[in-house]
Amino acid sequence: MLSTYKTSVEKGATALGIEFGSTRIKAVLIDEHNAPVASGSHEWENRHENGLWTYSLEDILYGLQSCYKSLADDVHKKYGVTLTRVGAIGISAMMHGYMVFDKDDRLLTPFRTWRNNNAAYAADRLTELFGYHIPARWSVAHLYQAILNGEEHVKNIAYQTTLEGYVHWLLTGEKVIGVGEASGMFPVDPATRQYDKTMLSKFDKLVSGKLLKKVEQILPRILVAGESAGRLTKEGAKILDPSGKLESGIPLCPPEGDAGTGMVATNAVKKRTGNVSAGTSVFAMIVLEKELSKPYPEIDLVTTPVGDLVGMVHCNNCTSDINAWVNLFGEFAALAGVDIPKWKLYDMLYFEAEKGDKDCGGLLSYNYVSNEHVTKVEKGRPLFVRKDTSKMSLANFMRTQLYSCFGALKVGCDIMLKEEGVKLDCITGHGGLFKTERVGQSFLAAALGVPVTVMKTAGEGGAWGMAILANYLIRKGADESLEHYLEEKVFKGQEGVTLPPDPQDIAGFENFIERYERALPVVREAVQSIV
Repeated sequence: MLSTYKTSVEKGATALGIEFGSTRIKAVLIDEHNAPVASGSHEWENRHENGLWTYSLEDILYGLQSCYKSLADDVHKKYGVTLTRVGAIGISAMMHGYMVFDKDDRLLTPFRTWRNNNAAYAADRLTELFGYHIPARWSVAHLYQAILNGEEHVKNIAYQTTLEGYVHWLLTGEKVIGVGEASGMFPVDPATRQYDKTMLSKFDKLVSGKLLKKVEQILPRILVAGESAGRLTKEGAKILDPSGKLESGIPLCPPEGDAGTGMVATNAVKKRTGNVSAGTSVFAMIVLEKELSKPYPEIDLVTTPVGDLVGMVHCNNCTSDINAWVNLFGEFAALAGVDIPKWKLYDMLYFEAEKGDKDCGGLLSYNYVSNEHVTKVEKGRPLFVRKDTSKMSLANFMRTQLYSCFGALKVGCDIMLKEEGVKLDCITGHGGLFKTERVGQSFLAAALGVPVTVMKTAGEGGAWGMAILANYLIRKGADESLEHYLEEKVFKGQEGVTLPPDPQDIAGFENFIERYERALPVVREAVQSIV
Protein backbone atom coordinates (compact mmCIF):
# COMPACT_ATOMS: atom_id res chain seq x y z
CA MET A 1 0.00 0.00 0.00
CA LEU A 2 2.85 2.37 0.80
CA SER A 3 4.25 1.93 -2.70
CA THR A 4 0.84 2.69 -4.19
CA TYR A 5 0.53 5.83 -2.09
CA LYS A 6 4.06 6.84 -3.08
CA THR A 7 3.17 6.54 -6.76
CA SER A 8 0.09 8.72 -6.25
CA VAL A 9 2.20 11.37 -4.53
CA GLU A 10 4.89 11.28 -7.22
CA LYS A 11 2.31 11.59 -10.01
CA GLY A 12 0.45 14.39 -8.23
CA ALA A 13 -2.68 12.19 -8.28
CA THR A 14 -3.71 13.58 -4.93
CA ALA A 15 -5.89 16.21 -3.32
CA LEU A 16 -5.02 18.44 -0.38
CA GLY A 17 -7.48 19.70 2.20
CA ILE A 18 -6.47 22.31 4.79
CA GLU A 19 -8.85 23.30 7.59
CA PHE A 20 -8.37 26.10 10.10
CA GLY A 21 -9.98 24.83 13.30
CA SER A 22 -10.26 26.76 16.54
CA THR A 23 -7.20 25.19 18.16
CA ARG A 24 -5.52 23.36 15.30
CA ILE A 25 -4.89 23.83 11.60
CA LYS A 26 -4.87 20.45 9.89
CA ALA A 27 -3.83 19.31 6.42
CA VAL A 28 -4.78 15.97 4.90
CA LEU A 29 -3.43 14.65 1.60
CA ILE A 30 -5.52 11.94 -0.08
CA ASP A 31 -5.00 9.73 -3.13
CA GLU A 32 -7.29 9.38 -6.14
CA HIS A 33 -9.44 6.94 -4.14
CA ASN A 34 -9.88 9.44 -1.28
CA ALA A 35 -7.69 7.49 1.14
CA PRO A 36 -5.53 9.64 3.46
CA VAL A 37 -1.85 9.23 2.62
CA ALA A 38 -0.25 11.98 4.74
CA SER A 39 -1.18 14.70 7.19
CA GLY A 40 0.21 17.73 8.97
CA SER A 41 -0.92 20.12 11.65
CA HIS A 42 -0.21 23.32 13.51
CA GLU A 43 -1.49 24.16 16.98
CA TRP A 44 -2.77 27.67 17.54
CA GLU A 45 -5.11 29.56 19.84
CA ASN A 46 -7.31 32.61 19.52
CA ARG A 47 -6.62 35.74 21.52
CA HIS A 48 -9.06 37.85 23.51
CA GLU A 49 -8.12 41.43 22.65
CA ASN A 50 -10.18 44.57 23.23
CA GLY A 51 -13.12 42.42 24.25
CA LEU A 52 -13.10 40.30 21.07
CA TRP A 53 -11.81 36.87 20.09
CA THR A 54 -9.37 37.14 17.19
CA TYR A 55 -6.41 35.69 15.29
CA SER A 56 -3.92 38.06 13.64
CA LEU A 57 -3.06 37.92 9.93
CA GLU A 58 0.43 36.88 11.05
CA ASP A 59 -1.09 34.00 13.02
CA ILE A 60 -3.05 32.91 9.95
CA LEU A 61 -0.11 33.08 7.54
CA TYR A 62 2.37 31.41 9.88
CA GLY A 63 -0.16 28.72 10.78
CA LEU A 64 -0.87 27.98 7.11
CA GLN A 65 2.82 27.66 6.28
CA SER A 66 3.64 25.64 9.39
CA CYS A 67 0.80 23.23 8.71
CA TYR A 68 1.82 22.76 5.08
CA LYS A 69 5.46 22.20 6.06
CA SER A 70 4.31 19.60 8.60
CA LEU A 71 2.44 17.82 5.80
CA ALA A 72 5.37 18.01 3.37
CA ASP A 73 7.68 16.65 6.08
CA ASP A 74 5.26 13.76 6.67
CA VAL A 75 5.24 12.98 2.94
CA HIS A 76 9.04 12.96 2.84
CA LYS A 77 9.29 10.83 5.97
CA LYS A 78 6.81 8.21 4.73
CA TYR A 79 7.68 8.03 1.05
CA GLY A 80 11.05 9.72 0.58
CA VAL A 81 9.38 12.13 -1.84
CA THR A 82 9.62 15.92 -1.96
CA LEU A 83 6.12 17.32 -2.36
CA THR A 84 6.08 19.51 -5.46
CA ARG A 85 2.54 19.14 -6.79
CA VAL A 86 -0.92 17.92 -5.90
CA GLY A 87 -3.98 17.36 -8.06
CA ALA A 88 -6.24 19.88 -6.34
CA ILE A 89 -6.50 21.94 -3.16
CA GLY A 90 -9.36 22.97 -0.90
CA ILE A 91 -9.35 25.45 1.98
CA SER A 92 -11.75 25.28 4.92
CA ALA A 93 -12.07 27.07 8.24
CA MET A 94 -14.20 27.71 11.28
CA MET A 95 -17.44 29.21 10.11
CA HIS A 96 -18.39 32.81 9.38
CA GLY A 97 -17.08 35.67 11.49
CA TYR A 98 -16.00 39.07 10.18
CA MET A 99 -13.11 40.01 7.90
CA VAL A 100 -13.41 43.28 5.97
CA PHE A 101 -10.96 44.97 3.59
CA ASP A 102 -10.63 48.33 1.86
CA LYS A 103 -10.13 48.97 -1.87
CA ASP A 104 -6.39 48.40 -1.44
CA ASP A 105 -6.99 44.97 0.17
CA ARG A 106 -5.99 46.11 3.64
CA LEU A 107 -7.70 44.56 6.65
CA LEU A 108 -9.78 47.29 8.26
CA THR A 109 -10.30 45.79 11.71
CA PRO A 110 -8.97 42.64 13.43
CA PHE A 111 -10.65 39.39 12.38
CA ARG A 112 -13.68 38.73 14.60
CA THR A 113 -14.25 34.99 15.00
CA TRP A 114 -17.45 32.99 15.39
CA ARG A 115 -16.93 32.94 19.17
CA ASN A 116 -17.84 36.60 19.54
CA ASN A 117 -21.35 37.39 20.68
CA ASN A 118 -21.06 41.16 20.26
CA ALA A 119 -23.43 41.22 17.26
CA ALA A 120 -26.44 39.78 19.09
CA TYR A 121 -28.44 43.03 18.95
CA ALA A 122 -27.87 43.41 15.21
CA ALA A 123 -28.75 39.76 14.66
CA ASP A 124 -32.09 40.20 16.45
CA ARG A 125 -32.96 43.26 14.38
CA LEU A 126 -32.09 41.49 11.12
CA THR A 127 -34.10 38.44 12.16
CA GLU A 128 -37.11 40.72 12.61
CA LEU A 129 -36.47 42.51 9.30
CA PHE A 130 -35.99 39.33 7.25
CA GLY A 131 -38.43 37.04 9.08
CA TYR A 132 -35.51 34.61 9.01
CA HIS A 133 -33.24 33.63 11.89
CA ILE A 134 -29.88 35.42 11.73
CA PRO A 135 -27.36 34.12 14.32
CA ALA A 136 -24.99 36.56 16.02
CA ARG A 137 -21.94 34.86 14.52
CA TRP A 138 -23.09 35.34 10.90
CA SER A 139 -21.08 37.79 8.82
CA VAL A 140 -24.05 40.03 8.00
CA ALA A 141 -24.82 40.40 11.72
CA HIS A 142 -21.25 41.52 12.39
CA LEU A 143 -21.46 43.95 9.50
CA TYR A 144 -24.73 45.47 10.66
CA GLN A 145 -23.50 45.69 14.27
CA ALA A 146 -20.43 47.60 13.10
CA ILE A 147 -22.76 49.98 11.25
CA LEU A 148 -24.97 50.42 14.32
CA ASN A 149 -21.89 51.06 16.44
CA GLY A 150 -20.82 53.81 14.06
CA GLU A 151 -17.42 52.17 13.61
CA GLU A 152 -15.07 54.30 11.54
CA HIS A 153 -13.92 51.51 9.24
CA VAL A 154 -17.38 50.77 7.81
CA LYS A 155 -17.34 53.55 5.23
CA ASN A 156 -14.19 52.02 3.66
CA ILE A 157 -15.40 48.42 3.28
CA ALA A 158 -14.81 47.19 -0.26
CA TYR A 159 -14.82 43.44 0.42
CA GLN A 160 -16.04 41.14 3.17
CA THR A 161 -15.17 37.46 3.48
CA THR A 162 -14.54 34.66 5.96
CA LEU A 163 -11.30 33.04 7.10
CA GLU A 164 -11.26 30.32 4.43
CA GLY A 165 -12.38 32.86 1.83
CA TYR A 166 -9.44 35.04 2.82
CA VAL A 167 -6.88 32.22 2.59
CA HIS A 168 -8.35 31.08 -0.74
CA TRP A 169 -8.06 34.67 -2.00
CA LEU A 170 -4.40 34.78 -0.94
CA LEU A 171 -3.66 31.59 -2.86
CA THR A 172 -5.68 32.24 -6.03
CA GLY A 173 -6.61 35.91 -6.22
CA GLU A 174 -10.27 34.83 -6.49
CA LYS A 175 -12.94 36.41 -4.24
CA VAL A 176 -15.27 33.41 -4.05
CA ILE A 177 -16.94 31.25 -1.40
CA GLY A 178 -18.67 27.86 -1.29
CA VAL A 179 -22.46 28.00 -1.00
CA GLY A 180 -22.51 26.26 2.38
CA GLU A 181 -20.30 28.91 3.95
CA ALA A 182 -22.03 31.66 1.98
CA SER A 183 -25.30 30.69 3.67
CA GLY A 184 -23.70 31.69 6.97
CA MET A 185 -22.56 35.04 5.62
CA PHE A 186 -25.94 36.13 4.25
CA PRO A 187 -29.15 34.11 3.76
CA VAL A 188 -29.11 31.98 0.60
CA ASP A 189 -32.12 31.07 -1.52
CA PRO A 190 -32.03 27.24 -1.92
CA ALA A 191 -33.84 27.57 -5.26
CA THR A 192 -31.11 29.69 -6.85
CA ARG A 193 -28.10 28.73 -4.69
CA GLN A 194 -27.34 32.47 -4.49
CA TYR A 195 -27.86 35.22 -1.92
CA ASP A 196 -31.56 35.86 -1.32
CA LYS A 197 -32.53 38.81 -3.54
CA THR A 198 -35.41 40.02 -1.38
CA MET A 199 -33.26 40.11 1.75
CA LEU A 200 -30.41 41.80 -0.13
CA SER A 201 -32.82 44.56 -1.13
CA LYS A 202 -34.13 44.94 2.44
CA PHE A 203 -30.61 45.16 3.83
CA ASP A 204 -29.52 47.76 1.27
CA LYS A 205 -32.48 49.95 2.20
CA LEU A 206 -31.75 49.48 5.90
CA VAL A 207 -28.13 50.67 5.60
CA SER A 208 -28.57 53.15 2.76
CA GLY A 209 -25.70 55.64 2.67
CA LYS A 210 -23.56 53.69 5.16
CA LEU A 211 -21.60 51.46 2.75
CA LEU A 212 -19.49 52.15 -0.34
CA LYS A 213 -21.42 49.59 -2.36
CA LYS A 214 -24.52 47.43 -2.24
CA VAL A 215 -24.03 44.48 0.11
CA GLU A 216 -23.98 41.90 -2.72
CA GLN A 217 -21.06 43.78 -4.27
CA ILE A 218 -18.91 43.46 -1.15
CA LEU A 219 -19.69 39.77 -0.57
CA PRO A 220 -17.73 36.96 -2.26
CA ARG A 221 -19.16 35.27 -5.35
CA ILE A 222 -20.97 32.01 -4.55
CA LEU A 223 -19.88 28.70 -6.09
CA VAL A 224 -21.25 25.19 -5.50
CA ALA A 225 -19.22 22.02 -4.99
CA GLY A 226 -17.67 20.81 -8.22
CA GLU A 227 -17.24 24.28 -9.75
CA SER A 228 -13.79 25.67 -10.45
CA ALA A 229 -12.66 28.30 -7.94
CA GLY A 230 -9.40 29.30 -9.59
CA ARG A 231 -5.83 28.06 -9.57
CA LEU A 232 -2.84 28.43 -7.30
CA THR A 233 -0.92 31.48 -8.48
CA LYS A 234 2.86 31.79 -8.35
CA GLU A 235 2.44 34.19 -5.44
CA GLY A 236 0.01 31.79 -3.79
CA ALA A 237 2.39 28.85 -4.15
CA LYS A 238 5.14 30.90 -2.48
CA ILE A 239 2.75 31.82 0.35
CA LEU A 240 1.78 28.22 0.97
CA ASP A 241 5.31 26.83 0.54
CA PRO A 242 7.99 29.50 1.13
CA SER A 243 10.67 26.93 0.19
CA GLY A 244 9.53 27.32 -3.43
CA LYS A 245 9.17 23.59 -4.08
CA LEU A 246 5.40 23.61 -4.68
CA GLU A 247 4.33 24.24 -8.26
CA SER A 248 1.71 26.82 -9.19
CA GLY A 249 -1.30 26.21 -11.44
CA ILE A 250 -2.99 23.68 -9.13
CA PRO A 251 -6.83 23.94 -9.32
CA LEU A 252 -8.75 24.85 -6.17
CA CYS A 253 -12.33 23.96 -5.30
CA PRO A 254 -14.71 26.43 -3.62
CA PRO A 255 -13.62 27.17 -0.05
CA GLU A 256 -16.07 25.83 2.54
CA GLY A 257 -16.74 26.21 6.25
CA ASP A 258 -16.22 23.43 8.76
CA ALA A 259 -19.96 22.72 8.71
CA GLY A 260 -19.85 21.84 5.02
CA THR A 261 -16.69 19.77 5.27
CA GLY A 262 -18.22 17.94 8.22
CA MET A 263 -21.21 16.95 6.08
CA VAL A 264 -18.90 15.64 3.37
CA ALA A 265 -16.60 13.81 5.80
CA THR A 266 -19.61 11.96 7.23
CA ASN A 267 -21.55 11.26 4.01
CA ALA A 268 -24.40 13.42 5.29
CA VAL A 269 -25.48 15.50 2.28
CA LYS A 270 -28.71 13.66 1.41
CA LYS A 271 -32.10 14.32 2.96
CA ARG A 272 -33.07 12.66 6.28
CA THR A 273 -29.39 12.25 7.16
CA GLY A 274 -27.21 14.38 9.37
CA ASN A 275 -23.96 14.65 11.20
CA VAL A 276 -22.65 15.89 14.49
CA SER A 277 -19.20 17.45 14.72
CA ALA A 278 -17.90 17.39 18.27
CA GLY A 279 -14.71 19.24 19.13
CA THR A 280 -14.16 22.64 20.72
CA SER A 281 -17.69 23.47 19.61
CA VAL A 282 -20.44 21.03 18.69
CA PHE A 283 -22.98 21.29 15.94
CA ALA A 284 -25.60 19.11 14.31
CA MET A 285 -26.48 19.38 10.63
CA ILE A 286 -29.76 17.78 9.51
CA VAL A 287 -30.60 17.85 5.79
CA LEU A 288 -34.26 18.85 5.58
CA GLU A 289 -36.99 17.56 3.30
CA LYS A 290 -38.86 20.87 3.56
CA GLU A 291 -38.61 24.25 5.23
CA LEU A 292 -39.46 24.60 8.92
CA SER A 293 -42.83 26.10 9.83
CA LYS A 294 -41.28 29.23 11.35
CA PRO A 295 -37.92 30.75 12.35
CA TYR A 296 -36.33 29.50 15.57
CA PRO A 297 -33.47 31.34 17.31
CA GLU A 298 -31.91 27.97 18.21
CA ILE A 299 -31.81 26.74 14.60
CA ASP A 300 -29.75 28.16 11.74
CA LEU A 301 -30.85 27.50 8.18
CA VAL A 302 -27.79 26.88 6.02
CA THR A 303 -27.05 24.64 3.06
CA THR A 304 -25.00 21.66 2.01
CA PRO A 305 -22.00 22.34 -0.27
CA VAL A 306 -24.40 21.92 -3.22
CA GLY A 307 -27.07 24.22 -1.80
CA ASP A 308 -29.70 21.93 -0.23
CA LEU A 309 -31.42 23.26 2.91
CA VAL A 310 -30.00 22.20 6.28
CA GLY A 311 -31.22 22.77 9.82
CA MET A 312 -28.21 23.48 11.98
CA VAL A 313 -27.89 23.62 15.75
CA HIS A 314 -24.58 25.17 16.69
CA CYS A 315 -23.32 25.26 20.27
CA ASN A 316 -20.19 27.15 21.25
CA ASN A 317 -19.10 24.64 23.88
CA CYS A 318 -18.25 20.96 23.73
CA THR A 319 -14.90 19.51 24.78
CA SER A 320 -13.03 22.45 26.33
CA ASP A 321 -14.39 21.87 29.84
CA ILE A 322 -14.00 18.10 29.77
CA ASN A 323 -10.42 18.60 28.51
CA ALA A 324 -9.74 20.73 31.60
CA TRP A 325 -11.06 17.97 33.87
CA VAL A 326 -8.98 15.30 32.09
CA ASN A 327 -5.91 17.51 32.52
CA LEU A 328 -6.74 17.79 36.22
CA PHE A 329 -6.86 14.01 36.56
CA GLY A 330 -3.57 13.86 34.66
CA GLU A 331 -2.01 16.22 37.21
CA PHE A 332 -3.21 13.96 40.01
CA ALA A 333 -1.75 10.90 38.29
CA ALA A 334 1.59 12.69 37.93
CA LEU A 335 1.45 13.70 41.58
CA ALA A 336 0.96 10.03 42.43
CA GLY A 337 4.02 9.16 40.34
CA VAL A 338 2.05 7.55 37.51
CA ASP A 339 2.83 8.56 33.93
CA ILE A 340 -0.34 8.05 31.87
CA PRO A 341 -0.31 9.04 28.18
CA LYS A 342 -3.03 11.56 27.37
CA TRP A 343 -4.88 9.25 24.96
CA LYS A 344 -4.99 6.49 27.57
CA LEU A 345 -6.23 8.92 30.21
CA TYR A 346 -9.14 9.87 27.96
CA ASP A 347 -9.93 6.22 27.24
CA MET A 348 -9.83 5.26 30.92
CA LEU A 349 -12.11 8.07 32.00
CA TYR A 350 -14.53 7.75 29.08
CA PHE A 351 -14.89 3.98 29.53
CA GLU A 352 -15.49 4.55 33.23
CA ALA A 353 -18.43 6.79 32.26
CA GLU A 354 -20.19 3.75 30.79
CA LYS A 355 -20.44 2.30 34.31
CA GLY A 356 -22.33 5.32 35.61
CA ASP A 357 -26.06 5.53 36.30
CA LYS A 358 -28.13 6.17 33.18
CA ASP A 359 -29.26 9.53 34.59
CA CYS A 360 -25.80 10.38 35.96
CA GLY A 361 -26.94 9.76 39.54
CA GLY A 362 -28.46 13.22 39.82
CA LEU A 363 -25.23 15.11 38.99
CA LEU A 364 -25.31 18.14 36.69
CA SER A 365 -22.64 19.89 34.64
CA TYR A 366 -22.60 22.89 32.33
CA ASN A 367 -19.58 23.05 30.04
CA TYR A 368 -19.96 26.75 29.20
CA VAL A 369 -16.41 28.01 28.78
CA SER A 370 -17.92 30.70 26.54
CA ASN A 371 -21.45 32.00 25.98
CA GLU A 372 -24.16 29.59 24.80
CA HIS A 373 -26.93 31.18 22.74
CA VAL A 374 -29.06 28.02 22.47
CA THR A 375 -29.65 28.06 26.23
CA LYS A 376 -29.46 31.87 26.54
CA VAL A 377 -26.34 32.02 28.70
CA GLU A 378 -24.44 35.22 27.93
CA LYS A 379 -20.95 34.42 29.24
CA GLY A 380 -18.81 31.42 30.02
CA ARG A 381 -19.34 30.03 33.52
CA PRO A 382 -18.51 26.29 33.63
CA LEU A 383 -20.33 24.68 36.53
CA PHE A 384 -20.53 21.28 38.19
CA VAL A 385 -23.38 21.00 40.69
CA ARG A 386 -25.13 18.28 42.67
CA LYS A 387 -27.66 17.77 45.43
CA ASP A 388 -26.63 16.34 48.77
CA THR A 389 -28.43 13.12 47.81
CA SER A 390 -26.81 12.78 44.36
CA LYS A 391 -24.63 9.72 43.76
CA MET A 392 -21.11 11.09 43.52
CA SER A 393 -18.75 8.65 41.85
CA LEU A 394 -16.08 8.87 39.17
CA ALA A 395 -18.32 6.98 36.73
CA ASN A 396 -21.27 9.31 37.32
CA PHE A 397 -19.00 12.37 37.19
CA MET A 398 -17.52 11.43 33.82
CA ARG A 399 -20.89 10.43 32.40
CA THR A 400 -22.20 13.84 33.47
CA GLN A 401 -19.32 15.60 31.73
CA LEU A 402 -19.98 13.70 28.50
CA TYR A 403 -23.74 14.24 28.67
CA SER A 404 -23.01 17.94 29.17
CA CYS A 405 -21.07 17.97 25.88
CA PHE A 406 -24.38 17.23 24.14
CA GLY A 407 -26.69 19.12 26.53
CA ALA A 408 -27.24 22.37 24.65
CA LEU A 409 -27.17 20.46 21.35
CA LYS A 410 -30.08 18.28 22.46
CA VAL A 411 -32.09 21.32 23.54
CA GLY A 412 -31.81 22.70 19.99
CA CYS A 413 -32.26 19.43 18.11
CA ASP A 414 -35.38 18.55 20.10
CA ILE A 415 -37.10 21.54 18.48
CA MET A 416 -36.61 20.01 15.03
CA LEU A 417 -37.18 16.39 15.99
CA LYS A 418 -40.04 16.80 18.48
CA GLU A 419 -41.75 20.11 17.69
CA GLU A 420 -41.30 20.21 13.90
CA GLY A 421 -41.44 16.46 13.34
CA VAL A 422 -38.32 16.42 11.18
CA LYS A 423 -37.53 12.89 10.01
CA LEU A 424 -34.01 11.71 10.69
CA ASP A 425 -32.89 8.20 9.75
CA CYS A 426 -29.30 8.34 10.99
CA ILE A 427 -26.52 10.56 12.25
CA THR A 428 -22.80 10.28 11.62
CA GLY A 429 -20.44 11.52 14.30
CA HIS A 430 -16.98 12.95 13.74
CA GLY A 431 -14.44 14.99 15.63
CA GLY A 432 -12.21 14.50 18.64
CA LEU A 433 -14.95 13.43 21.07
CA PHE A 434 -15.44 10.21 19.11
CA LYS A 435 -11.80 9.10 19.13
CA THR A 436 -12.48 6.88 22.14
CA GLU A 437 -14.54 4.10 20.63
CA ARG A 438 -18.20 3.65 21.46
CA VAL A 439 -18.66 5.98 24.45
CA GLY A 440 -19.43 9.40 22.98
CA GLN A 441 -21.16 7.66 20.09
CA SER A 442 -23.62 5.77 22.31
CA PHE A 443 -24.33 8.87 24.42
CA LEU A 444 -25.11 10.91 21.28
CA ALA A 445 -27.45 8.14 20.08
CA ALA A 446 -29.23 8.39 23.42
CA ALA A 447 -29.46 12.17 23.20
CA LEU A 448 -31.01 12.23 19.71
CA GLY A 449 -32.80 8.87 19.74
CA VAL A 450 -31.36 7.73 16.37
CA PRO A 451 -28.56 5.37 15.29
CA VAL A 452 -25.13 6.98 15.21
CA THR A 453 -22.36 5.88 12.88
CA VAL A 454 -18.69 6.66 13.37
CA MET A 455 -16.44 5.91 10.41
CA LYS A 456 -12.86 4.77 10.68
CA THR A 457 -11.94 8.13 9.14
CA ALA A 458 -13.77 10.11 11.88
CA GLY A 459 -10.51 11.38 13.36
CA GLU A 460 -9.52 12.93 10.01
CA GLY A 461 -12.45 15.33 10.32
CA GLY A 462 -13.05 18.36 8.17
CA ALA A 463 -9.63 18.52 6.51
CA TRP A 464 -10.36 15.12 4.96
CA GLY A 465 -13.81 16.36 3.92
CA MET A 466 -12.20 19.38 2.29
CA ALA A 467 -9.75 17.15 0.43
CA ILE A 468 -12.69 15.08 -0.83
CA LEU A 469 -14.32 18.24 -2.21
CA ALA A 470 -11.02 19.02 -3.95
CA ASN A 471 -10.98 15.52 -5.44
CA TYR A 472 -14.62 15.88 -6.49
CA LEU A 473 -13.65 18.95 -8.50
CA ILE A 474 -11.19 17.01 -10.68
CA ARG A 475 -12.58 13.44 -10.55
CA LYS A 476 -16.38 13.67 -10.75
CA GLY A 477 -18.10 12.12 -13.71
CA ALA A 478 -20.19 14.12 -16.13
CA ASP A 479 -23.24 15.38 -14.21
CA GLU A 480 -22.24 13.22 -11.20
CA SER A 481 -23.86 14.56 -8.03
CA LEU A 482 -21.88 15.00 -4.84
CA GLU A 483 -24.27 12.57 -3.14
CA HIS A 484 -23.49 9.87 -5.74
CA TYR A 485 -19.75 10.59 -5.63
CA LEU A 486 -19.69 10.17 -1.86
CA GLU A 487 -21.79 7.00 -1.90
CA GLU A 488 -19.88 5.24 -4.67
CA LYS A 489 -16.34 6.62 -4.61
CA VAL A 490 -15.70 7.57 -1.00
CA PHE A 491 -17.80 5.61 1.48
CA LYS A 492 -18.58 2.42 -0.40
CA GLY A 493 -16.87 -0.35 1.58
CA GLN A 494 -15.67 2.09 4.25
CA GLU A 495 -15.24 0.67 7.71
CA GLY A 496 -17.61 2.09 10.26
CA VAL A 497 -19.52 1.20 13.40
CA THR A 498 -23.21 1.99 13.86
CA LEU A 499 -24.76 1.97 17.31
CA PRO A 500 -28.55 2.11 17.77
CA PRO A 501 -29.77 4.07 20.81
CA ASP A 502 -30.24 2.00 23.95
CA PRO A 503 -33.78 2.57 25.36
CA GLN A 504 -32.44 2.81 28.92
CA ASP A 505 -29.82 5.33 27.84
CA ILE A 506 -32.54 7.38 26.11
CA ALA A 507 -34.62 7.42 29.29
CA GLY A 508 -31.56 8.36 31.35
CA PHE A 509 -30.62 11.20 29.02
CA GLU A 510 -34.20 12.51 29.03
CA ASN A 511 -34.07 12.59 32.84
CA PHE A 512 -30.73 14.39 32.70
CA ILE A 513 -31.89 16.99 30.15
CA GLU A 514 -35.04 17.74 32.16
CA ARG A 515 -32.88 18.61 35.18
CA TYR A 516 -30.39 20.40 32.90
CA GLU A 517 -33.03 22.75 31.50
CA ARG A 518 -34.74 23.29 34.84
CA ALA A 519 -31.46 24.41 36.46
CA LEU A 520 -30.33 26.77 33.66
CA PRO A 521 -31.26 29.80 35.82
CA VAL A 522 -28.37 28.75 38.11
CA VAL A 523 -25.88 29.27 35.27
CA ARG A 524 -27.42 32.58 34.27
CA GLU A 525 -27.18 33.74 37.87
CA ALA A 526 -23.53 32.66 37.94
CA VAL A 527 -22.89 35.00 35.00
CA GLN A 528 -24.20 37.87 37.10
CA SER A 529 -22.71 36.84 40.46
CA ILE A 530 -19.28 35.43 39.56
CA VAL A 531 -17.45 38.40 38.12
